[in-house]
Amino acid sequence: MPFFDTHTHLDYLHHDTGEPLAQLVDNAKQADVQKILIVAVKESDFKTIQNMTALFPEHLYCGLGLHPLYIKEHQEHDLEILDAALSVRNQNCTAVAEIGLECAIPNLLTDELWQKQQHFLESQLYLAKKYNLSVNLHSRKSHEQFFRFLKQANLPKCGVVHGFSGSYDQAKRFVDLGYKIGVGGTITYERANKTRQAIAKLPLEALVLETDTPDMPVFGFQGQPNRPERIVHTFDALCSLRSENAEVIKETAWQNSLTLFG
Repeated sequence: MPFFDTHTHLDYLHHDTGEPLAQLVDNAKQADVQKILIVAVKESDFKTIQNMTALFPEHLYCGLGLHPLYIKEHQEHDLEILDAALSVRNQNCTAVAEIGLECAIPNLLTDELWQKQQHFLESQLYLAKKYNLSVNLHSRKSHEQFFRFLKQANLPKCGVVHGFSGSYDQAKRFVDLGYKIGVGGTITYERANKTRQAIAKLPLEALVLETDTPDMPVFGFQGQPNRPERIVHTFDALCSLRSENAEVIKETAWQNSLTLFG
C-alpha cells in the first residue's frame, strides 16, 4: 500500500520555495506518497488549492475551511463563500478543513475573539454535516472544549484531529466519538513521550499519517520546510511504537485515509 498524506499546506510550500508543483508531486510519489490532502486556512486560499488539485486529480485532494489562527481576518461573508464553494465542489474536494479552536495564543482569546472562534467552528461543522464531508481539525490546548462541540455536532463522516499532541485519555475520547487521530512529526521526537505513548496504545484503525507540510518538521530536519515525502520518517517512528508489522500499519493507515478523504 502507498502513503496518503492527510494534512498539508502544499500551496504554501509551493509559494514559499518557488518549486514547481509538478516537482513537489513527483518528489512525493518517489517516496510512495500517492495521495495528498491540501487544506485551506482562509478564503483567499480556496481557488488556489482547487486549481492545484485540478492539475493532478489522481494525487491531490483538498479541504476548504477557515482556520482559527486567522480569526481576526475572517469575515462573516467568508462563511457564505465557503458554503457556495462547497455546494459546487468537484469530487476532489473531500473535506471541510482546516477548522478548529486555538487556545495557545492569548490575544486570540479575548471574549470577542473566543466567541468568534466558536461561532466559526460551529458554522463549519454545520457545513460539513450539510454536505456530508469529513473535517480536518485544529485543536491546540482546546481538547476539552472541542470534544463538546464535536459531540453536539454528531457528524456522519467525522474526520481527523490533526497534529495530535495530547494524552491517551484525550485521544481516546475523540476516537470513541468516531474520529481519527493525525499522526505527524511529533512522534519522531523521543521527548514527546506522552504523545508517543498515546499513539502506541490507540487502535490502529484510529490512526492516519500526515506531515502538516511545510510545518511540523520531523526529527533531523528542524529548521527546514516539511515535505510530503518525509511522511516516511513518521511512518518509521510509528512502526517502532507499534506491535503490528509494518505492512499492516501502512495498509491500515491507507484505508483509514481513503475512507475519509479519498
